[in-house]
Amino acid sequence: MTGSDLTVGGTDRGVPVPTAAATVAGAPPVVALDLDRTLIYSRTAIDRSGGDPTAQGAVDPADLRCVEELDGAEQSFMTVGAIGHLLDLRERATVVPTTTRTPAQFERVRVPGGPTRYAVTSNGGRLLVDGVDDQDWHRSVRTVLAERSAPLDEVVAELDTRLGGWTRSRRIADDLFCYLVVDLATMPDDFLPHWSAWCGAHGWAVSRQGRKVYALPVGLTKDAAVTEVLRRTGATRLLAAGDGSLDAGMLSLAAAAIRPPHGELAESDWRRPHVAVATAAGIRAGEEMLGWLLARLDPDVVPTS
Repeated sequence: MTGSDLTVGGTDRGVPVPTAAATVAGAPPVVALDLDRTLIYSRTAIDRSGGDPTAQGAVDPADLRCVEELDGAEQSFMTVGAIGHLLDLRERATVVPTTTRTPAQFERVRVPGGPTRYAVTSNGGRLLVDGVDDQDWHRSVRTVLAERSAPLDEVVAELDTRLGGWTRSRRIADDLFCYLVVDLATMPDDFLPHWSAWCGAHGWAVSRQGRKVYALPVGLTKDAAVTEVLRRTGATRLLAAGDGSLDAGMLSLAAAAIRPPHGELAESDWRRPHVAVATAAGIRAGEEMLGWLLARLDPDVVPTS
């Protein structure tokens, strides 16, 4: 299905379809958008210009709008142009935020245009419909994880034997997966390869996103949940954007997709023929990617990288 319109009928990721498939004539396309460092940007992720105000990634503070606060402090931002593109996308497509954030973390974000019909949180472990957690979906995911991956408690116990002074915190997310916040400068060079090998042998996968190192069961994927949204809406075309390895599945699933020149996929030079790479970095990449997706809502437009 890579690089072409989808015939929706389920997913090869192992998550069962809990209800009958929808049939919707002329359903609009689905646009799946990763959240952090794709759609929204923290202060540290905004500017990739290296301090040069004339550089391509430079950002005028007057062009920023806060879309998330935490404990009264501004946390995440979008540009005015990105907000305009997103509002236009929402008029023409079913926009689905897709994030590794838990529902509680996602609820802090004020998505321009108001809450979306669908949102994918906990890396696919939760499917929110009009803001309400779909329990049928959540149960189906847990069934798959129990069959394919070692229990979370076993993984956390093993992880705890590997921690050191370079570990800032160890957290469990939504009782589905775990992650570390680390000091990259002092994290041992062999930690990631050794931890990845152990996890791989136990049905788990490792992803590093900035200072966070995630361990997730292999059946917990954004693309499985996005496929469920396609099935429910009856849409036959998917567009997507994302920056991390946890987004690779949904980017591969899409008819056309785009990633920024920053993030985990950029670090590994991950490419596919139908996945474009934005030219701007930082928050300007978010604006560019939304404009690119808006242009590709016309199926006659051929994506270019």
